[in-house]
Amino acid sequence: MKTIDLSSSTVLVTGANRGLGRHFAEQLVARGAKVYAGARKPESVDIPGAIPLQLDITDPVSVAAAAATANDVTVVINNAGISTGASLLTGDLADIRAEFGTHLFGTLDVTRAFVPVLEANGGGALLNVLSVLSWISFPTAGAYCAAKSAEWSMTNALRAELAERDIRVSALHVGYMDTDMTAGIEAAKSSPADVATLALDQLAAGAPEILADELSHQVQAGLAGGVAALYPALA
Repeated sequence: MKTIDLSSSTVLVTGANRGLGRHFAEQLVARGAKVYAGARKPESVDIPGAIPLQLDITDPVSVAAAAATANDVTVVINNAGISTGASLLTGDLADIRAEFGTHLFGTLDVTRAFVPVLEANGGGALLNVLSVLSWISFPTAGAYCAAKSAEWSMTNALRAELAERDIRVSALHVGYMDTDMTAGIEAAKSSPADVATLALDQLAAGAPEILADELSHQVQAGLAGGVAALYPALA
């Protein structure tokens, strides 16, 4: 596994103004990295030591401008995301398209824009923030689950395609975190600060798949069992 010295890296974090993204940016600054904190509204970024960067991952013009500005990046953390709570059958199609537009196409657009930057700077790494819902789906969040599953497939394809360019691609899978996105959910939740620490440690160590909690380990273990293991009520 190729290791990364984050203390000498220049890192872009998307969605860095709150939640997990904010913890990524804060901890990277503390580790000595140069950090671009991407957000739709850069004025919302108030992280000491980080460089606010206007970035709307669903806007190709914004993405291209960010890549031109942050042209010394060696690590990209694709963290920005949304959750509409849309059902695939009854949800507003605009919400479903927004989920895919953010998690799949937005992440891909950032990746395509920054791969030449990483190559020009001697290679580097991508970390895609996924979810345990990349592997298991629930009707109440069908759009989010489907979009994250597509993002996981994309991550695997990019991992294979970019290996020969000296760009490593890692994926972070996490269950419930104590962020705004899960504010209405009653469940045991991980600390986003702890998740960020684990993810950065594993990214630096070269791990291709990073599982942040026991739920992610359990669901991953059930993948080989198919429907009977993941959805016993339907088997």
